[in-house]
Amino acid sequence: MATGTKEIHFEEHIENYLVQTVQEYRSVSPQLYDKDLCVIPSEIIAFVKDTQPKKYEELKKQYGTQVDEKIVVNVAKNITKNKTLEVLRNGVKDRGQRLELAYFKPGHNKTPEHEVAYAKNRLSIARQLKYSNRNNNEIDIVLFINGIPVVTAELKNALTGQNHHNAIKQFMQDRDPKGEPFLEFKRCLVHFAVGTEKVFMATELKGKSTYFLPFNTGLENHSDTGFAVEYLWEDVLRKDSLMDLVQNFISVQTDKEKIYNATTRKLEEKKSTKLLFPRFHQRRAVLRILEALKVDGTGKNYLVQHSAGSGKSNTITWLAYRLANFYQNYTDTKALYDSVIVVTDRRVLNKQIQNNIRQLDNTPGVVAYIDEKSTSQDLKDAIEDQKRIIITTIQKFPVIAKEVTNYPDRKYAVLIDEAHSSQSGESSRQMRKALSLEDAAEEESQIKTADEIIAEEIRKKGKQPNISQFAFTATPKPKTLELFGTKANGKIEPFDEYTMEEAIKEGFIKDVLLNYMSFARYYKLVKRTEIEDKEYDKKKTVRVLGNYVDLQDHAIDIKSRIMIEHFTSKTHKEIQGQARAMLVTKSRLHAVRFKLKFDEILKEMNLPYRALVAFSGTVKDPDTGAEFTESAMNNFKHKISIPEALKLPTNRILIVANKFQTGFDEPMLHTMFVDKKLGGASTVQTLSRLNRNRKGKDSTMVLDFVNDPDLVRADFQHFYGKNYMEEENETDPNSLYEILDVVDSFNVFYESEVDAFAEIFFKPSDQMEALQPILGVIAKRFDNELEDEDKNAFKAAAKSYTKIYRFLSQLIDFTDVDLEKKYVFLSALLKKLPFVKSDLPLDVVNDIQLDSYKIQHKFTKSLALASEDGEDYGMTPGGAGQKPEEEVDFLTKIIKVLNDTFGLELTEEDKVDFNRVKKNLYNNDELMAYFNKQNSKNNIKDKFEEEVDGELLNFINTKLDFYNKMTDDKANMMFKTLLFNEIYNREVRGL
Repeated sequence: MATGTKEIHFEEHIENYLVQTVQEYRSVSPQLYDKDLCVIPSEIIAFVKDTQPKKYEELKKQYGTQVDEKIVVNVAKNITKNKTLEVLRNGVKDRGQRLELAYFKPGHNKTPEHEVAYAKNRLSIARQLKYSNRNNNEIDIVLFINGIPVVTAELKNALTGQNHHNAIKQFMQDRDPKGEPFLEFKRCLVHFAVGTEKVFMATELKGKSTYFLPFNTGLENHSDTGFAVEYLWEDVLRKDSLMDLVQNFISVQTDKEKIYNATTRKLEEKKSTKLLFPRFHQRRAVLRILEALKVDGTGKNYLVQHSAGSGKSNTITWLAYRLANFYQNYTDTKALYDSVIVVTDRRVLNKQIQNNIRQLDNTPGVVAYIDEKSTSQDLKDAIEDQKRIIITTIQKFPVIAKEVTNYPDRKYAVLIDEAHSSQSGESSRQMRKALSLEDAAEEESQIKTADEIIAEEIRKKGKQPNISQFAFTATPKPKTLELFGTKANGKIEPFDEYTMEEAIKEGFIKDVLLNYMSFARYYKLVKRTEIEDKEYDKKKTVRVLGNYVDLQDHAIDIKSRIMIEHFTSKTHKEIQGQARAMLVTKSRLHAVRFKLKFDEILKEMNLPYRALVAFSGTVKDPDTGAEFTESAMNNFKHKISIPEALKLPTNRILIVANKFQTGFDEPMLHTMFVDKKLGGASTVQTLSRLNRNRKGKDSTMVLDFVNDPDLVRADFQHFYGKNYMEEENETDPNSLYEILDVVDSFNVFYESEVDAFAEIFFKPSDQMEALQPILGVIAKRFDNELEDEDKNAFKAAAKSYTKIYRFLSQLIDFTDVDLEKKYVFLSALLKKLPFVKSDLPLDVVNDIQLDSYKIQHKFTKSLALASEDGEDYGMTPGGAGQKPEEEVDFLTKIIKVLNDTFGLELTEEDKVDFNRVKKNLYNNDELMAYFNKQNSKNNIKDKFEEEVDGELLNFINTKLDFYNKMTDDKANMMFKTLLFNEIYNREVRGL
C-alpha cells in the first residue's frame, strides 16, 4: 500500500503537525504511561519542578527520595476522587502545599508571572497507548496536559475502507469503561472518533449506550490542501484552544427531570449528570464574537441564528461567562463590560445559566439571578453593585430606566434569548434608554427647549455606544435581521448560524414534516326559510360563517373522533407506549369545547386516557352562558403544573389555545393535531414542539385540519437554511412620511396640539395631567366627526406609524424632531381614543344553519425541504389607513359561494341529521340482541361487521360514490371501529 494510505500514516500526520509544525506538543513514549495511576509520572514531575520549584523543594524535605512518587500518587488519587477537570482547574493539596497542575492564559498582561507559567504547560501526545492491565487494547492517540490524560482519539483512514463509524463502533464495543479507570466518566474529558471526512465526539463511554455527537464544521467538512477534518488538530486541539476549552468551556451539568415512577405511582425528580464539551458551532460562535469585539468594542449588535437542538442555552452560558471577564486589548487594565445582562423569559434557562457558570467560576456573587419573585429593586441593586452577570426578564427594564443612568461610564453586554419575541417594541427602546450613556450627562443648569430634549430622546433610544447586544433565535423575523444582523457584501446576515437543516441532518431534532396528514373540511349552509334575505359585507360574513361552522358541535365531534381514533390506533403505541399528543386550537372557546367533547368521547369509548386543557383566564360560552377555567376543567387533586401533569400515564393529550404552543419542550410529544390557521415563524415554532429527541422516539406525526400543506412547507423552507436580507430591501425610513400623510389626511388633530403635547411631555414636571385635556379634545373630535370606517382607518395608520418608527429608531439616528413628537403623541392618543365597535356581522349566524358537514383525508406524505437560504424583506407601510372598499351581497349568494367552495364533495349521506347506516343498525333487532355479556366481544364484532357490510351494499346502486368511499380500507376500518365502540359501550357496558 502506498505511503500515506494507512491508519498509521494518519496518526503520523497529526503528530507531526502538533509536535514539529506548530511545536506545541511533545511526543512521548506510551511506555512512560502508568497503567495503575492513569497518568504519565515523568510529565507531572517535570511540570511541577519547572513551575513550582519552591513547593517541590518543600515537599522533598518531607518525602525525601520518595518525593516524585508521593506527588504523583497524590495527584492520581485526587483525579480518582475529584476528576480531571477539578484537578486541572484547582490543583491539589499536598502536605501543606497547593500544587497547580495547569496554568491558564490570562486575559490581560497585568500578571506577567501567569504568562510565564502558562508557557510552561507541557502538552504531550502518545500514540498507540496501551492503557489496560487486563488486555492489550491500544488507543490511537491520547493527549495529555502536564501528564494528565484529557483527550483520546480513534482514527480511521478512508483509504483503508474504514471511516468514523468504525471508530465509533470500536469505542462502543472494545473500550468498556467497567474496570478500566482510564476510561471512567470525567477522567478523559472527550473521546473523538475521527475519520478522514467526519469527526464525532463523546464525553462518556457507556458501551453500546455511548452517545456520539457530530463535531463537524457543517454538513460537509472541506479542505483545499489536506484532510477535510484537519480543523480538529489545526484548530481545536492546538495548545491555546485546548487550554481554553478546559478553562472556559468544559463543565459538569446536572439536569433535573420529573419522571413518573410506576411503582410508587408518583412523579419523582431524577437527576442526571453529564460532561459538557462544546459542539463545533457553539465554540465557533463564542470565539468569533470575542474576536469581533477586539475590533468593534462596544456599541454593535450580533445575531446568532442557531436552530432548536443547537444547545443554544449552553452557548448563551459560555458567552455570558466569557464576556464577564473579557478584555478588548491585552494591555487593558479593565474588562470591557461592567455587567453582562442575560434577558430571557425561560425559567429553566435562568437556573441552568446560573448553575453552569458556577461550574466555571465558583466565586460567590458572580451571578445575580433576578427571577419572577424578585423585585425591581433587586435588579437595580444588582446593576448598582456591578454584578458581573445579571439574569433577568425584559419586562423589568423600563422600571429601572432612571436608576441605571446614574452610571454614565459603565458598559453593558446584553444577551437576548429568542430575540424575535421581545426586541422590536417599546421595551427594547426603554432598555437602550435605561443603559444609555447620555441620559446621565444632563446639565441641570441648562434650560433646554422641547426640541432639544426630543433630540436627546431620539439618540438615547437608538444604538448606544456603551451597549453591545447579542441576540439568539432559531427563526429571525425580518426586523430581527435588520436590528441585529451584520452587513457584509450588500447583505444583512446572521453573525453565526447553525441551521435547521444541520440540526435535522445531524440528528439533534426530528423533521416534523416527514409524516404529514392533511384533511379538508366540506360543509353546506342554508338560510333559514323564515328569515328575510339581507345584504352583508362578503369578506367579513365569510369569516364569521367559517368560525360558526368550526364551533358547531357536529364539527367538533367529527374532528375529535378522528383525533382520538388516530391516538388510540397509532400514537399511544409510540415511544414504548408513552407518546403524547397536542391539539392546537384557534381560540380559548374552541379549546373549551374540544376539552368537553374529548371527555365525552373518552368516557363513551371507555379509554384509560385523559385530556388536559391549557388556556388563560376565564372563558364564557356564549351559547350556554357557562364559565370555564383551566384549573376547574383539569380538576387536579394536588398542586401540579400542566407540564408535570402531562407526564402522568393517564394524561396523554394536551389541548391548547396559545399557551404551550411555543417554548414548550416535552420529548414525549409525538403527534400534533392542528385546528388553527398558522403562518410564518408561528408555523415553525408550533410544529417544532414535536421535534425533541428521546430514546425510542423514531417518528412524529402531524394531522392538520386547516392549513395548506404547501404553505406549511414554505414556512419551514424559509427557516431551513440561514436567513438574509439584501441591503436594498431594508425598511425605508422615508416610508414614515408616507404614513404620516395618511394620518394627517383624516384631520383628527392640529399641529399646534402636537406641539402643546410635546412641550409638556418632554419636560418632566408635575404637570403631566395637563396632557389629558389635549387628548380629550382630540378624542371627542375623532368620535364625533369620523365615520366608523374612517375611525378604523385612522387607527390603522397611526398604529402602522408607531410600529415602524419604534423599530427604525433603534436602527438609525433621526434628525427630524417632528417624527419623535408624532411618535409619542400618537402612542398616547391611540390609548385615549374610544373603542370602535366591531362591525363584523355577528348576527348573521342567527339567519343560517349547518346542513351538511364532513372531514375528508386528503393525503399523508413527507413535505420535503430543499437546501437553500431564506430571503427577507424590510417593513413597508402596506397601505395602512386606506379605507377598504366594502363589497356587499345578499346572504343567499354569499352562502352559495361558500357552498360551491366547500361543498363540492358532499353527498346526502353527509347531512348533519342523516346517518342511515347507523339508524338501520340500531333498528336491527337481531344485531342488537347479539350485544350482550354472554357473547364474547370478538363474536359480537364479527356479527357487527357482517351487518355493516350488508348495509353498505344497499348503496351500490343508488350511492356508488359513497359506497366506494366507505369500503376503502382506511375509511372502513375507522368507520366500523368508531361505530362498534359506540354501540358496544351503550348496549353491553351501559355507558
